[in-house]
Amino acid sequence: MTHALPRDLSCPRIATRPGGLELSRVVAGMWRMVEWNMTVEQRIAFIEQCLALGVTSFDHADIYGNYGVESLFGEALRAQPSLRARMQLVSKCGIKLLSNKRPQHGIQHYDTTAAHIIASAEESLRQLHTDHLDLLLIHRPDPLMDFDEIADAFTRLKQAGKVLHFGVSNFSRHQFEVLNRRIELATNQVEFSPLHVAPMFDETFDGLQDLGIAPMIWSPLGGGRLFTANDANAENLRLVIKDIADRLHQPFASVVFAWIMQLPSRPIPLTGSGRIEAIKVAVAGAGFQLARQDWFAILRAARGHEVA
Repeated sequence: MTHALPRDLSCPRIATRPGGLELSRVVAGMWRMVEWNMTVEQRIAFIEQCLALGVTSFDHADIYGNYGVESLFGEALRAQPSLRARMQLVSKCGIKLLSNKRPQHGIQHYDTTAAHIIASAEESLRQLHTDHLDLLLIHRPDPLMDFDEIADAFTRLKQAGKVLHFGVSNFSRHQFEVLNRRIELATNQVEFSPLHVAPMFDETFDGLQDLGIAPMIWSPLGGGRLFTANDANAENLRLVIKDIADRLHQPFASVVFAWIMQLPSRPIPLTGSGRIEAIKVAVAGAGFQLARQDWFAILRAARGHEVA
């Protein structure tokens, strides 16, 4: 069963921490943009449709699309410069991929040295055709990361006006708090969905809620597996969500986004789609709350057992 979306959909805004960076409540994730095979004109149209919905924040990483996504997005901004002032640009650095674009990388590895962070940020600015990033994240925790060195690199980028806010991605609660003591962090972008609920139980969300900092969420639909996984647990989870969606006359994915955004740590989910209809479905999830019993019904199905 499909359910019609409200015509006057508008994405609200949220501060990631008190007095800090403001993002749209749903962020448009760009990691698959190479696969969308859009012309420059189509990319501009897609960005404009997102902005018209109130989805003003766009998530990138230097490595996305084999180091290709930022330049595709940057071509759109070069062709339509007025778009930049209406959006927030997020990017990530710290992973060195084996790639024909980076022949000097002999092994896939992490690099969170100050030199690499600064060089990556400056390259992202060039590729995105902008003079500043609104938010820069360390993409993955690095066993060789020096917290003081990262904080120093962030400070230098901020003083130069090249990056306005900083954060991390995939960090543990402890790693986040250690770096946050050295420089104010805006967010920790982590994987979370009904198929991956660990951040609710490993202190990630609790620690961020304690600090008043909203996590960003990648893969909120389990990378599409919520729709396709055929093991018994996933099939039961899908039935539970579909039953709630039908009862509320809401799209299936809207219920998932609402379930995520209902957490008191105020998670900010990313989309991964180049279809504006999919973005609208995500935004619709910001417009309603689930009854506590329905929320827990999804959690029970996600974990495969009752709360005890």
